[in-house]
Amino acid sequence: MKVSRLVLLLVSLITIAGCGPQKQESKKGLQGELIIFHAGSLSIPIKALADSFNVLNPDLKIKPEAAGSLSCIRLITDVKRPCDILASADYLLIDKLMIPEYASWNLKFAVNEMAIVYSPQSKDKDKITTKNWPSILQQDNIRIGRSDPNSDPCGYRTVIALKLAEKITGKTNLAHDLLAKDNEFIRPKEVDLLALLETNTVDYIFLYKSVAEQHHLPYLTLSDSMNLGNPKLANWYETVSIQIPGNSPKEMITQTGEAMVYGITIPKNAPNKEAAEAFIKFIKNEGQNIIKACYQTPITPPQFTEKSIVPQWL
Repeated sequence: MKVSRLVLLLVSLITIAGCGPQKQESKKGLQGELIIFHAGSLSIPIKALADSFNVLNPDLKIKPEAAGSLSCIRLITDVKRPCDILASADYLLIDKLMIPEYASWNLKFAVNEMAIVYSPQSKDKDKITTKNWPSILQQDNIRIGRSDPNSDPCGYRTVIALKLAEKITGKTNLAHDLLAKDNEFIRPKEVDLLALLETNTVDYIFLYKSVAEQHHLPYLTLSDSMNLGNPKLANWYETVSIQIPGNSPKEMITQTGEAMVYGITIPKNAPNKEAAEAFIKFIKNEGQNIIKACYQTPITPPQFTEKSIVPQWL
C-alpha cells in the first residue's frame, strides 16, 4: 500500500502555497529530462518530491529509476549511463566510489534504521518479541528474506546488524546461521522483498523501518545497539564490518558498521545540471516536509561530507 494520495495532495498544496523561490525556478522554464537514480527505499519519497516539483515545473520530464544503491552507482561509473541526480541509501558509497572522479560533493539528507518486518499471515507473528526473534527466525519452518549485500546497502546492513546481534546476545554463530538460511529469497534491492512478503512466500524480511511504515506493514523494532539508527553508538557499530565489491570486479571495499545516513549528489557529467540543481534546492528546503510525510526522517539542515567541495549555488 502506498502513501495515501490525500497526503501527497496536501503536501503539494502546501509546497505551492509557500514556494517563493520555486516560483522563480518555474519562470526559468525548466525543461527536458531529469534522470534520477535512487535507492529502492527512496521510491515513495522521490515520487512524492518529483510530483510536487513537477507542479512547479510542468515542462520537465522527471525519470526516476530505483535499484540498489551500489547498482545505481555502477550504472554511472561502469555502464556510463547518463544521470542527473544520484541518491544513495548509504552516503559513504558516494564518498568512496564517486568522489572525486564522478562527483565533487555529497549531501547527507536523511536517516533510517533496520527492522524485522512481517505480514498478518506470517508464522509466529504473535509470538515474536525483541528477545526471542533470533530463535524464531532460526526455525526450519520460518522463511526469511533479505537483500543482496553486493548491490544494496540494506543487504550489507542486515549482515552488520546480525553480527552486532550475535555479539550482544552471545549466541555463537547466530549471524552465520541466519545468513546461510533461505538464500533463495535474497533479492537485488530491499523493496523487492515486499512482493515475497505480500505473497506469503516468506514470513519475515530485514528491511528499513521507513519502508515498513510507508507500506503499513507490522514490524519488530530492534534495539539501538543493533538497528544502526543511533549516531551516538558509532564506536559500537564500527566494531563489525563486511567486504563488498568496489568499482571493479576485483576491487573490494570494507564497509564498517555506521549509523544509517542517506546521501545525494549530482554527477559531474549530468546532462541537465540546471534542473538537477533546482531539484536539490527543493529537497533542501520545501522537500523536508515531503520527506517527513513519507515516514522518512530528514537531516535538517542537510550536511555536506568532509570529502565534499561545497558548490557555490548551494
